[in-house]
Amino acid sequence: MRMADLVGKEIVNYYDGARLGVIGESDVTIDPKTGQIQSIILPRRNNLMNFWVEKQHLVVPWESIKKIGAEIIIVDLDQTNLNFNKYSV
Repeated sequence: MRMADLVGKEIVNYYDGARLGVIGESDVTIDPKTGQIQSIILPRRNNLMNFWVEKQHLVVPWESIKKIGAEIIIVDLDQTNLNFNKYSV
């Protein structure tokens, strides 16, 4: 699968039905040896509460993707394995 095939798809969490973001507003990490996608990095949605807070991004491991459909990508992330990191994207 190519990155161009993923652009525009919305990422939805199977665990709680939350809309996490859209591919195209995100970044990816790629294994330099294999060229395979390791994770998708989603920026947190903006609101007034986190306007002055340092930006953190949700890291979605490629292994957590359960289904890639025509318009959405289903991932399985529960609250215990949510991974917010600071990235400069």
